[in-house]
Amino acid sequence: MLTPRPTLYLASPYGFSAHWRSRLLPDFIEALEGLGLEVWEPFARNGQVDLAQEGWAWRVAQADLQDVRDADAFLAIVNGTPPDEGVMLELGAAIALGKPTFLFRDDFRRCSDSEDYPLNLMVFSGLPRTGWRDHLYGSIAELAHPSKALMCWLHTR
Repeated sequence: MLTPRPTLYLASPYGFSAHWRSRLLPDFIEALEGLGLEVWEPFARNGQVDLAQEGWAWRVAQADLQDVRDADAFLAIVNGTPPDEGVMLELGAAIALGKPTFLFRDDFRRCSDSEDYPLNLMVFSGLPRTGWRDHLYGSIAELAHPSKALMCWLHTR
């Protein structure tokens, strides 16, 4: 019997722009699927929602939150100063649910209230106190780094 691939919810603001959706998201999805993950990208998963119907936004938000609950792990793209508020809310939910959490930031700008962290310290509250940098990725290629948290998590499943 085949073991199902682990699921990873990919939180990002890249689905709001046609250019980002066609040029940035595929790179992430391809890299993560190449690691053996089933990537749950909310813009693709909620494409069936009719945006002309009343209440569509609530249905999308509920579907996204359910996917965060159901996914095995969570990766947030936290570029921006500050990062996208929807991504931050999804990140907070993943942290509250105790999901294995990974962050991607290749934005060189700091957006922090701490000298230790590149973003608001609460973004890192779901990561270990020591070794949190192993959960933070600065390039797509780095996602496959064998000693960083994502690959370690995959190998211990």
